[in-house]
Amino acid sequence: MLLSLYSAATGMEAQQTNLDVISNNIANVSTTGFKKSNVEFQDLLYHNVRPSGGEAGGGNIVPTNVQLGNGTRVISTSKVFSQGQIKETGQKLDVAIDGNGFFRIERPDGTDAYTRDGALKVNANGEVVTSDGLPLRDGWQPVPQNYTDINISSTGFVTYSLADGSTQSFQVQLTQFANPSGMKAIGRNLYVETEASGQPILGNPDENNFGAMNQGFLEISNVNIVQEMVNMIVAQRAYETNSKSIQTSDSMLGQVNQLKR
Repeated sequence: MLLSLYSAATGMEAQQTNLDVISNNIANVSTTGFKKSNVEFQDLLYHNVRPSGGEAGGGNIVPTNVQLGNGTRVISTSKVFSQGQIKETGQKLDVAIDGNGFFRIERPDGTDAYTRDGALKVNANGEVVTSDGLPLRDGWQPVPQNYTDINISSTGFVTYSLADGSTQSFQVQLTQFANPSGMKAIGRNLYVETEASGQPILGNPDENNFGAMNQGFLEISNVNIVQEMVNMIVAQRAYETNSKSIQTSDSMLGQVNQLKR
Protein backbone atom coordinates (compact mmCIF):
# COMPACT_ATOMS: atom_id res chain seq x y z
CA MET A 1 0.00 0.00 0.00
CA LEU A 2 2.91 2.33 0.68
CA LEU A 3 4.17 1.62 -2.83
CA SER A 4 0.77 2.56 -4.24
CA LEU A 5 0.96 5.90 -2.42
CA TYR A 6 4.31 6.76 -3.97
CA SER A 7 3.34 5.48 -7.42
CA ALA A 8 0.14 7.52 -7.45
CA ALA A 9 2.08 10.58 -6.27
CA THR A 10 4.44 10.29 -9.26
CA GLY A 11 1.40 10.03 -11.52
CA MET A 12 -0.07 13.23 -10.08
CA GLU A 13 3.24 15.05 -10.46
CA ALA A 14 3.58 13.87 -14.08
CA GLN A 15 0.04 14.97 -14.95
CA GLN A 16 0.68 18.37 -13.36
CA THR A 17 3.64 18.80 -15.72
CA ASN A 18 1.44 17.60 -18.58
CA LEU A 19 -1.15 20.24 -17.71
CA ASP A 20 1.56 22.93 -17.54
CA VAL A 21 2.65 22.08 -21.07
CA ILE A 22 -0.92 21.98 -22.39
CA SER A 23 -1.64 25.36 -20.80
CA ASN A 24 1.42 26.87 -22.46
CA ASN A 25 0.29 25.48 -25.83
CA ILE A 26 -3.16 27.03 -25.42
CA ALA A 27 -1.71 30.35 -24.26
CA ASN A 28 0.32 30.57 -27.48
CA VAL A 29 -2.45 29.58 -29.87
CA SER A 30 -2.15 32.99 -31.59
CA THR A 31 1.65 33.34 -31.36
CA THR A 32 3.29 33.72 -34.76
CA GLY A 33 5.44 30.73 -35.66
CA PHE A 34 4.87 29.00 -32.31
CA LYS A 35 5.36 25.23 -32.21
CA LYS A 36 3.46 23.17 -29.67
CA SER A 37 5.08 20.76 -27.23
CA ASN A 38 4.16 17.15 -26.53
CA VAL A 39 4.78 15.45 -23.20
CA GLU A 40 6.20 11.93 -23.18
CA PHE A 41 6.16 9.65 -20.13
CA GLN A 42 8.31 6.77 -18.96
CA ASP A 43 7.68 4.12 -16.32
CA LEU A 44 10.05 3.90 -13.36
CA LEU A 45 12.12 0.99 -12.01
CA TYR A 46 10.40 -2.23 -10.95
CA HIS A 47 10.66 -4.34 -7.82
CA ASN A 48 11.36 -7.88 -9.03
CA VAL A 49 9.61 -9.92 -6.35
CA ARG A 50 9.80 -13.12 -8.35
CA PRO A 51 11.81 -13.25 -11.60
CA SER A 52 10.67 -15.35 -14.53
CA GLY A 53 12.86 -18.12 -15.82
CA GLY A 54 13.98 -19.16 -12.33
CA GLU A 55 14.27 -22.73 -11.11
CA ALA A 56 11.04 -23.92 -9.44
CA GLY A 57 12.35 -27.37 -8.45
CA GLY A 58 12.16 -30.70 -10.21
CA GLY A 59 13.48 -29.12 -13.41
CA ASN A 60 10.52 -26.79 -13.68
CA ILE A 61 10.97 -23.18 -14.79
CA VAL A 62 8.94 -20.26 -13.46
CA PRO A 63 6.97 -19.09 -16.56
CA THR A 64 6.02 -15.62 -15.35
CA ASN A 65 7.39 -13.02 -13.00
CA VAL A 66 6.08 -10.77 -10.24
CA GLN A 67 7.05 -7.12 -10.75
CA LEU A 68 5.80 -4.05 -8.92
CA GLY A 69 6.25 -0.70 -10.65
CA ASN A 70 7.23 2.56 -8.98
CA GLY A 71 5.08 4.90 -11.05
CA THR A 72 5.90 7.25 -13.90
CA ARG A 73 7.87 10.35 -14.80
CA VAL A 74 8.05 12.90 -17.61
CA ILE A 75 10.92 11.99 -19.91
CA SER A 76 10.49 14.58 -22.65
CA THR A 77 8.64 17.77 -23.61
CA SER A 78 9.52 17.79 -27.28
CA LYS A 79 8.61 20.50 -29.77
CA VAL A 80 6.46 19.45 -32.73
CA PHE A 81 7.62 21.26 -35.86
CA SER A 82 4.61 20.49 -38.02
CA GLN A 83 3.45 23.20 -40.40
CA GLY A 84 1.20 25.86 -38.93
CA GLN A 85 -1.60 27.50 -40.86
CA ILE A 86 -0.48 30.33 -43.13
CA LYS A 87 -2.45 33.56 -42.84
CA GLU A 88 -2.43 36.39 -45.35
CA THR A 89 -1.51 39.82 -44.00
CA GLY A 90 -0.64 41.80 -47.13
CA GLN A 91 2.44 43.30 -45.44
CA LYS A 92 5.50 43.40 -47.71
CA LEU A 93 7.89 42.26 -44.99
CA ASP A 94 5.72 39.50 -43.57
CA VAL A 95 7.26 36.22 -44.74
CA ALA A 96 5.93 32.75 -43.93
CA ILE A 97 8.05 29.63 -44.39
CA ASP A 98 5.99 26.86 -45.96
CA GLY A 99 8.00 23.75 -45.10
CA ASN A 100 11.29 23.14 -43.32
CA GLY A 101 13.62 25.91 -42.26
CA PHE A 102 14.31 28.82 -39.93
CA PHE A 103 15.38 32.42 -40.24
CA ARG A 104 18.78 32.89 -38.63
CA ILE A 105 19.16 36.03 -36.56
CA GLU A 106 22.00 37.62 -34.58
CA ARG A 107 21.52 38.09 -30.85
CA PRO A 108 22.96 41.10 -28.96
CA ASP A 109 25.90 38.99 -27.73
CA GLY A 110 26.79 38.04 -31.30
CA THR A 111 25.55 34.45 -31.13
CA ASP A 112 22.99 32.96 -33.50
CA ALA A 113 19.37 32.12 -32.82
CA TYR A 114 16.64 30.80 -35.09
CA THR A 115 12.99 31.63 -35.55
CA ARG A 116 9.92 30.80 -37.62
CA ASP A 117 8.43 34.23 -36.89
CA GLY A 118 8.47 36.04 -40.21
CA ALA A 119 6.98 39.35 -39.04
CA LEU A 120 9.99 41.31 -40.25
CA LYS A 121 10.66 45.02 -39.87
CA VAL A 122 13.15 47.66 -41.05
CA ASN A 123 15.13 49.56 -38.40
CA ALA A 124 16.57 53.09 -38.56
CA ASN A 125 19.73 51.80 -40.29
CA GLY A 126 17.74 50.02 -43.01
CA GLU A 127 18.50 46.57 -41.61
CA VAL A 128 15.84 43.87 -41.86
CA VAL A 129 15.13 42.83 -38.26
CA THR A 130 12.68 40.88 -36.12
CA SER A 131 10.03 42.56 -33.98
CA ASP A 132 12.63 42.68 -31.17
CA GLY A 133 15.12 44.46 -33.43
CA LEU A 134 17.42 41.50 -33.99
CA PRO A 135 19.02 41.58 -37.47
CA LEU A 136 18.58 38.71 -39.93
CA ARG A 137 21.60 36.91 -41.33
CA ASP A 138 22.24 34.65 -44.34
CA GLY A 139 22.21 37.21 -47.14
CA TRP A 140 19.76 39.89 -46.03
CA GLN A 141 20.98 43.31 -47.20
CA PRO A 142 19.95 46.72 -45.84
CA VAL A 143 16.95 48.38 -47.44
CA PRO A 144 17.95 51.54 -49.39
CA GLN A 145 16.42 54.79 -48.20
CA ASN A 146 15.02 55.55 -51.65
CA TYR A 147 13.27 52.21 -52.14
CA THR A 148 9.70 52.11 -53.43
CA ASP A 149 8.87 48.41 -53.26
CA ILE A 150 10.13 45.06 -51.96
CA ASN A 151 9.54 41.75 -53.68
CA ILE A 152 10.47 38.40 -52.12
CA SER A 153 10.19 35.27 -54.26
CA SER A 154 9.45 31.77 -53.01
CA THR A 155 13.07 30.79 -53.73
CA GLY A 156 14.53 33.57 -51.59
CA PHE A 157 15.37 36.21 -54.20
CA VAL A 158 14.76 39.66 -52.72
CA THR A 159 14.40 42.64 -55.04
CA TYR A 160 14.37 46.27 -53.91
CA SER A 161 12.82 48.68 -56.38
CA LEU A 162 14.38 52.14 -56.14
CA ALA A 163 12.94 55.59 -56.85
CA ASP A 164 15.19 56.08 -59.90
CA GLY A 165 13.71 53.00 -61.60
CA SER A 166 16.64 50.68 -60.88
CA THR A 167 16.51 47.49 -58.83
CA GLN A 168 18.76 45.73 -56.35
CA SER A 169 18.49 41.95 -56.03
CA PHE A 170 20.13 39.34 -53.82
CA GLN A 171 19.61 35.78 -52.57
CA VAL A 172 18.76 34.94 -48.96
CA GLN A 173 18.92 31.51 -47.36
CA LEU A 174 17.23 29.48 -44.67
CA THR A 175 18.64 27.17 -42.02
CA GLN A 176 17.45 23.75 -40.94
CA PHE A 177 18.60 21.03 -38.55
CA ALA A 178 18.73 17.25 -38.68
CA ASN A 179 16.78 17.12 -35.40
CA PRO A 180 14.84 20.37 -34.88
CA SER A 181 13.08 18.88 -31.84
CA GLY A 182 16.49 18.88 -30.13
CA MET A 183 16.73 22.68 -30.31
CA LYS A 184 16.35 24.72 -27.14
CA ALA A 185 13.51 27.23 -26.97
CA ILE A 186 14.62 30.44 -25.22
CA GLY A 187 11.44 32.49 -25.53
CA ARG A 188 10.60 35.42 -27.84
CA ASN A 189 9.93 32.91 -30.64
CA LEU A 190 13.62 32.00 -30.69
CA TYR A 191 15.52 28.71 -30.66
CA VAL A 192 19.20 27.94 -30.29
CA GLU A 193 21.11 24.92 -31.47
CA THR A 194 22.25 22.17 -29.11
CA GLU A 195 24.32 19.03 -29.44
CA ALA A 196 21.05 17.12 -29.89
CA SER A 197 19.84 19.30 -32.78
CA GLY A 198 22.99 18.93 -34.83
CA GLN A 199 24.82 21.59 -36.80
CA PRO A 200 22.88 24.21 -38.82
CA ILE A 201 22.45 23.44 -42.51
CA LEU A 202 22.14 26.37 -44.93
CA GLY A 203 20.18 26.19 -48.16
CA ASN A 204 18.10 28.11 -50.65
CA PRO A 205 14.36 28.28 -50.02
CA ASP A 206 12.17 25.91 -52.02
CA GLU A 207 15.15 23.67 -52.83
CA ASN A 208 16.55 20.44 -51.35
CA ASN A 209 13.80 19.97 -48.75
CA PHE A 210 13.85 23.62 -47.64
CA GLY A 211 10.52 25.39 -47.33
CA ALA A 212 9.29 28.08 -49.70
CA MET A 213 9.08 31.73 -48.65
CA ASN A 214 5.67 33.37 -48.94
CA GLN A 215 5.64 37.17 -48.97
CA GLY A 216 2.62 38.86 -47.42
CA PHE A 217 1.81 35.88 -45.19
CA LEU A 218 2.57 34.76 -41.63
CA GLU A 219 2.66 31.27 -40.18
CA ILE A 220 0.49 31.08 -37.09
CA SER A 221 0.77 28.56 -34.26
CA ASN A 222 0.38 24.85 -35.05
CA VAL A 223 -1.66 24.40 -31.85
CA ASN A 224 -4.99 22.64 -32.41
CA ILE A 225 -7.17 24.16 -29.71
CA VAL A 226 -9.71 21.31 -29.82
CA GLN A 227 -7.02 18.65 -29.41
CA GLU A 228 -5.44 20.58 -26.55
CA MET A 229 -8.79 20.80 -24.75
CA VAL A 230 -9.20 17.03 -25.10
CA ASN A 231 -5.66 16.54 -23.78
CA MET A 232 -6.50 18.78 -20.83
CA ILE A 233 -9.57 16.70 -19.96
CA VAL A 234 -7.54 13.47 -20.17
CA ALA A 235 -4.82 14.95 -17.93
CA GLN A 236 -7.43 16.10 -15.41
CA ARG A 237 -9.07 12.67 -15.27
CA ALA A 238 -5.71 10.94 -14.87
CA TYR A 239 -4.83 13.33 -12.04
CA GLU A 240 -8.15 12.64 -10.32
CA THR A 241 -7.71 8.87 -10.68
CA ASN A 242 -4.23 8.99 -9.14
CA SER A 243 -5.64 11.11 -6.33
CA LYS A 244 -8.33 8.48 -5.78
CA SER A 245 -5.62 5.80 -5.55
CA ILE A 246 -3.95 7.75 -2.75
CA GLN A 247 -7.25 8.11 -0.91
CA THR A 248 -7.95 4.38 -1.27
CA SER A 249 -4.49 3.42 -0.03
CA ASP A 250 -4.85 5.80 2.91
CA SER A 251 -8.24 4.30 3.75
CA MET A 252 -6.81 0.77 3.68
CA LEU A 253 -3.90 1.80 5.92
CA GLY A 254 -6.40 3.38 8.31
CA GLN A 255 -8.32 0.12 8.51
CA VAL A 256 -5.11 -1.80 9.24
CA ASN A 257 -4.26 0.62 12.07
CA GLN A 258 -7.67 0.00 13.60
CA LEU A 259 -7.34 -3.76 13.70
CA LYS A 260 -7.48 -5.23 17.20
CA ARG A 261 -5.89 -8.41 18.40
